[in-house]
Amino acid sequence: MTNKKIAFVTDSTAYLTEEMRSHPDVYVVPIVVISEGKQYEDGVDLTSKQLYEIICNVKEVPKTSQPNVGKFYELYEKLKRDYDHAIAIHVSSKLSGTISSSIAGKDQAGFDVEVIDSHSLSFAITDLIAKGLKLRNEGKEVRFIAEELRLLAKNSMNLIVLGSLEQLYKGGRMSGTSFLLGNFLNIKPILSIDSNGELNLVERIRSEKKAITKIISLLQESCERNPVKRINIVHGNVREKAMSLKKRINKELPGIETVIGEISTSLAVHGGEGTIGVFWNIKE
Repeated sequence: MTNKKIAFVTDSTAYLTEEMRSHPDVYVVPIVVISEGKQYEDGVDLTSKQLYEIICNVKEVPKTSQPNVGKFYELYEKLKRDYDHAIAIHVSSKLSGTISSSIAGKDQAGFDVEVIDSHSLSFAITDLIAKGLKLRNEGKEVRFIAEELRLLAKNSMNLIVLGSLEQLYKGGRMSGTSFLLGNFLNIKPILSIDSNGELNLVERIRSEKKAITKIISLLQESCERNPVKRINIVHGNVREKAMSLKKRINKELPGIETVIGEISTSLAVHGGEGTIGVFWNIKE
């Protein structure tokens, strides 16, 4: 058993439950959202509602930026006074440079931090924090906890249906021709972040209804291969759609707990309003 204090640090791409938000040992460094030259801190001075209004009314698509090294340095300097160690769990290094800022910040502060690449985002980070807190409360050492979390990160699965192709087009990630054709054919791409943390196209589906049906089919296949205890549903300002998906999952996969949460503003910048995603672990 250990009596050394361990803090947990993450970024605002993570979905935090009410319990985590109020937990005295969980700290969040916000991603920066940039619109028309003005910078906002995700979840601090920019709400999801405000972001969707910006997306609708501003021609130039908002952008995101990783927190700077100074933000992490300040936090780790503060944590040094009250904790012996920290475990920092961040959005995939293939999707953001946040983890690099975190590493540089802890090095400058000279604080003992185990920095973990979640290889994902949102609910995948939630599960890692929850597991880490559980292991810490059981008295496990910081190195043991970090290695367990790195193993768990490899078992995280996800499927995402973008709410709008417009964000990809405005952000320069899709050509004008593909955008127009996709809208005309009502294409809904299903995406997934793989075990290396890279975002990949799973399949292009015509209509959101068919895309959701495909997601449930893929979920069923995964659950047949590996028992699943919980499925996390994330949405971009479309709670009714998330509730509908939950009902379908409960019907098709009875006995599996389902939890609903909203994506952060920094993720909504890229996914757009209407985005739906599911996250689950193939091993606990």
